[in-house]
Amino acid sequence: MTDFSLNAARREGELAEATDGRVVDVLVIGLGVTGAGVALDAASRGLSVVAIDAHDLAFGTSRWSSKLVHGGLRYLAKAQLGVAYESAVERGILMGRTAPHLVRAMPMLLPLTPAVSVSQGRQARAGFVAGDALRLGARTGRGLLPRPRRLSTTETLRMARGVRRDALRGGLLSWDGQLEDDARLVTAIARTAAGHGARILTYCRAEQISGDGAQVRDERTGTTATISARTVINATGVWAGTLVDDIALRPSRGTHLVFRAETLGNPSVAITAPVPHAGNRWVFALPQPDGLVYLGLTDEAADGPVPDVPEPTPAEVSFLLETISSALEVPLVHADIVGSYAGLRPLLAKGGKTADISREHAVITSPDGIVTIIGGKLTTYRRMAEDALDAALRIRPLGAGPCRTKSLALVGAGDVRQAISDGVPRRLIRRYGAESGMLATDPAKSAEPASGKSSRT
Repeated sequence: MTDFSLNAARREGELAEATDGRVVDVLVIGLGVTGAGVALDAASRGLSVVAIDAHDLAFGTSRWSSKLVHGGLRYLAKAQLGVAYESAVERGILMGRTAPHLVRAMPMLLPLTPAVSVSQGRQARAGFVAGDALRLGARTGRGLLPRPRRLSTTETLRMARGVRRDALRGGLLSWDGQLEDDARLVTAIARTAAGHGARILTYCRAEQISGDGAQVRDERTGTTATISARTVINATGVWAGTLVDDIALRPSRGTHLVFRAETLGNPSVAITAPVPHAGNRWVFALPQPDGLVYLGLTDEAADGPVPDVPEPTPAEVSFLLETISSALEVPLVHADIVGSYAGLRPLLAKGGKTADISREHAVITSPDGIVTIIGGKLTTYRRMAEDALDAALRIRPLGAGPCRTKSLALVGAGDVRQAISDGVPRRLIRRYGAESGMLATDPAKSAEPASGKSSRT
């Protein structure tokens, strides 16, 4: 029987194996969404894999997202057609094949308030039509993502009662993918990789790396050892430059604020508002299934040392409040905020504003053979992983099979009809899919302890 578990006993045994002098095919450093994706891609191609992280799964940027699976609409406006199409394709793969239990269609409403000019409204509507063409080109069925359409004022207010009413001209409705939980996705990828034989080692820090392995420290015990590998892939995101000298990044910070849904009138759709004097930039109030709304996001340069946990700045908080309030009947104020978080995007260093830097990912091979994957975004993690591993295999062919991850379902992606019939709570089905029935009969398994301490389901 395939073992998808990650627990302290397995970690201890596999860490001992990884450091006993054997040489593995692939060493992956970083267990965010991209690193976990590389581990799954390599293991499912028949390669021996060790994947390490100094912290837990999804410790960094991968847990601080908007919980959206973007179809690439924002990149169309910047004429980044390749990024837009790639995003639409990967969104369809997640929604329809690999993680349908974790991704659902989210309705996105642009209320046509006085803050949205007539010309802006026309441009947005044309953009939504183009986005639907992307969906068609990516072969994502209409059953997964309905077509965009114009709404009357009555329909707009029915979906979002908190929208500003004076001079409201109706709204524009489009659709994108909503992720139940970003860290849950990373965990599912890592567990699926473990089921294919990858050694997933959290709290194992790479202190020094080269093209044939790494010096590592067990953060639990403080002991040091060597992991030897035929190829090394650096997937540490905003920390990539601390391990490889010739990597220059310019991180940007994306800040979100958290509100109770009733503060915004319990919207059933995401509410979009334009950023004044910024062309095609928008902020989004994104309703969550747990009664909260996430408001985001910013795109500001984050210079200086990379913190483990980024913090929103007062200016970003004020910016988000002021921008979304242009679309609301009752403006939001600081007292309405019940939480906040920020994540750092690992962008290649370029001039200009970080909002103007392409979201294309880059694969960089160092002179000693280390392959670094940077840039991109959560939605396209699978393609990023495939490109990184392909680059490594061009340097050192290892007899790997073809990439399988386009159709390889993650743990939990099975039939949930029995769980629904058995009355399993919807919150468990949304997070664990076909495994939710097991959690409903053993609630202790859903406690989500850190991997390496006890069982992670």
